[in-house]
Amino acid sequence: MPARTKIAREKSLSPSAAKLRLLKRLRCTLKFEKLAWKSGARLVAGVDEVGRGSLFGPVVAAAVILDPAYRVKGLRDSKLLPAERREVLAERIREHAIAWAIAAVDAARIDQINIYQASRVAMREAVLQLHPAPDHLLIDALHLDCNLAQRAIIHGDALSASIAAASILAKVERDRMICEWDPVFPLYGLASNKGYGTPHHLAALRQHGPSPLHRQSFAPVWSNPVPQEVLAFMLEEKPEDVLEEMAGELNQTAV
Repeated sequence: MPARTKIAREKSLSPSAAKLRLLKRLRCTLKFEKLAWKSGARLVAGVDEVGRGSLFGPVVAAAVILDPAYRVKGLRDSKLLPAERREVLAERIREHAIAWAIAAVDAARIDQINIYQASRVAMREAVLQLHPAPDHLLIDALHLDCNLAQRAIIHGDALSASIAAASILAKVERDRMICEWDPVFPLYGLASNKGYGTPHHLAALRQHGPSPLHRQSFAPVWSNPVPQEVLAFMLEEKPEDVLEEMAGELNQTAV
């Protein structure tokens, strides 16, 4: 392919497509973990979140301390893996990691403190649940409010095996949660779009308005013409009880 044609095609890519192409070129290794171990760290945790750009439901974070003696093959950014492969890898991570934990911040809290701060809260909560506790953090692009040595890595989920493992656990858990809400809110196609702003999802918001679990601080939600309301069938099921039960499921740590 002529260089001029290749450059023209790359310029025509959308930002999301260009980012995806970049991520596919990156190699996920133990480079950053080895640097931390060399500096004296023993328990290095990778930390990541998923769901920042979703219009519905929680942002979910995970923290993982991989066992240096066991290599989980195939780790990479969860966005680059098919769902079936993520499930297989998640099972291996949970089985062989020294420790792992998952935490979430719900839509109401996201609306109160903004998605950036909610992501940091969820990541910090996941770290605090780890047992044994880590002595060094590798984090995808963020710094956390905790007294631990830490390194923020741009595109960390595509470069660090520990962060990739956290990304996979968080993605699998969040997808499971959103799929459970799909029959409760069948208008939005949550099982397929996972709460993200697909054309079908945006059209449903314009026609029916948002559910109680949509993020009111996000423009596609608050700008739609139909106000948010509790759907009639939700009144019979006491949604606050369902939310508490699901939150309790998330606040579990496996060692």
